[in-house]
Amino acid sequence: MKSIITVIRLAVGWHFLYEGLTKLVSASWSSESYLNSTFGTFSGFYQWLAASPMRLQIIDFLNIWGLILIGLALCVGLLIRWASLSGVLLLGLYYFAYPPFGTSLPFGIDNNYIVDKLFIEVAILLFFVFVKDKGYCLDNLFKLSDITKFFASKKKKKEEPEEEGIKGRREVLKNLVSLPVLGALGWGATKTFKWYSVDAFSGATIKLNRLNLNELNGELPKGKIGNYEISRLMMGGNLIGGWAHARDLIYASQLFKAYNTEKKIFDTLILCEQAGVNSMNIGFPTMPVLQKYKKITGSNLKVTVQVGIDRKNEDVYDNVTRAIDSGMDMIQLQGNWCDWLVRDGEFEIIAGLMERIRKEGYPAGIGAHTIDSLILCEEKGILPDFYMKTMHHDNYWSAHPRENRMPFEVDGKQHLDHNMFHDNCFCPFPDRTVEFVNRTKVPVIGFKVLAAGAIHPKDGFKWAFENGADFICVGMFDFQVVDDVNICIDTLAKLSNRQRAWFA
Repeated sequence: MKSIITVIRLAVGWHFLYEGLTKLVSASWSSESYLNSTFGTFSGFYQWLAASPMRLQIIDFLNIWGLILIGLALCVGLLIRWASLSGVLLLGLYYFAYPPFGTSLPFGIDNNYIVDKLFIEVAILLFFVFVKDKGYCLDNLFKLSDITKFFASKKKKKEEPEEEGIKGRREVLKNLVSLPVLGALGWGATKTFKWYSVDAFSGATIKLNRLNLNELNGELPKGKIGNYEISRLMMGGNLIGGWAHARDLIYASQLFKAYNTEKKIFDTLILCEQAGVNSMNIGFPTMPVLQKYKKITGSNLKVTVQVGIDRKNEDVYDNVTRAIDSGMDMIQLQGNWCDWLVRDGEFEIIAGLMERIRKEGYPAGIGAHTIDSLILCEEKGILPDFYMKTMHHDNYWSAHPRENRMPFEVDGKQHLDHNMFHDNCFCPFPDRTVEFVNRTKVPVIGFKVLAAGAIHPKDGFKWAFENGADFICVGMFDFQVVDDVNICIDTLAKLSNRQRAWFA
C-alpha cells in the first residue's frame, strides 16, 4: 500500500515539476492570455491580475516557482502535507479561472461537468494532506504540538528503543528510491526539450507572431446601425464555421474546424471584445455556439446572423423566428440566397423577408456577392437597413480574368479551368461595386475584404474603407486579432481618399 502511495505522489509531483520547468525555460511564456480569457464569476479578479505589468510579473514568478517547488517536494518526499496544501490552492485558482460547471466546455481535450482533471488532482493532493505518508519526516517539524514534543523527546532520547531509529532510517531509504526515478524523468525531459525546443502541451510555450492587448494602438472607432453602436471592424464567422474558401486546398475547411474548437472560439471572441471588436456576423449554422457564448459569458457582443429561405417549411421565413429566439441582434439575408433569389426573379420573397424582420423590430440587411443583386433589388424598391457586400479589388494572382467573370457565379460551384471561377474571387465586379456603394445612402458592411486571405489586411482594409465601406467584416484567428485591430485603427486615422460620407 505504501509503495502505491509513493508512486502516486511521485506521478503528481512530476506533473507539477514538469509544468513549472517548461514555463521557466521558455522565454515567451506568460500567463497574460490565460488570465485575460477567463470567464465566470471570478473572471474580473483574474483579468485584474493581468491588467498590471507589475502584478503579471509577480503572478508569473509565483506560478512558475510554485509549480517547481511543489513538484520537488512531492517527488522527494519533503514537507508533503504543506506541498499538498499549496498544490490544492494553486489548482483551485486554475479550476475557478475556467469553471466547468454549467458550461461543459472542451478545455484542452477535456469536456467535463464539475469533475475535470484539476478536480481529480486536487482530490489526490487532499488525500496526501491526511494520509500517513511521512516522506523524510519533516512535516512534523511544522506542527506546533509536534514541535513541543520534539524538544521534550530530547531528554528521553536514550530511553527510545533501537527499533525506532531503524524504522526512521528505513523510511528515509524508501523515499530515496524516488530520486533515481526523478533523475531518469528529468534526463528524458531534457533530451526531449533539446530535440523539440518547446513542449506544445505544457502551456503557452508555442511562439506565434501575435500581439498582446497591451500593444493596442488605441480605441477602435464605432458607427451605428439602427440603435446599435458597432465597431468599424467586425468579426467574421467563416473561420469559426469552417468555410475556408481556400481555392483548391480541400483540407483547409477541416483544418479550421479542428483549430477552432468551442473553447478556442470562446477564447477568440473574449479577446475580440477586449480589443474593442464588439460585433460579429455569422452563418446560420453557427448560431447555437454564439447563443451559448453569450449565455455563459454575459457578453454584449452584437451578433448579425445570415438567414436563408426554408422552402421545406410552411413558413419560409422560419429562420427569422429561430434567429430571434436565439438572441441574435440583427438579421440579414445571406449573400448566396440573395443572389439565387434575384437570379430567379423571386423579388417578392426578398421583400417579404425584409418586412418580416422589421415587423419583429430588428434591423434588416441584404447580403450579396454579385452587385447585380443589390442594383436590381433597389430598382424593385427593396431597400434594407444595411447592405452586406463583398468588397475587394482583384489585383492578386489567383483572381480569374475579368472578361471571364459572370453575374451570380459565386454560388458554390467550382470550375476546373483556372480561367473561370474557382472559389477565388468574391467581388467579381469591383468597379461597379464601388460605384453602387458610393451612391447609396444605406450603411454598408464590406466583407471578404481580404479575398479569403489573398490580400494583406493593410491593403484590403484601406481599399474597402476608401471605397465607401462603413464597416468591414473580417474572419480572424485568435493570434491575428490585436494586429488586425491595430491595422484598422491606423487605416481609419490616415484615411484620405474616401469620397463617400459615413452613413453609420
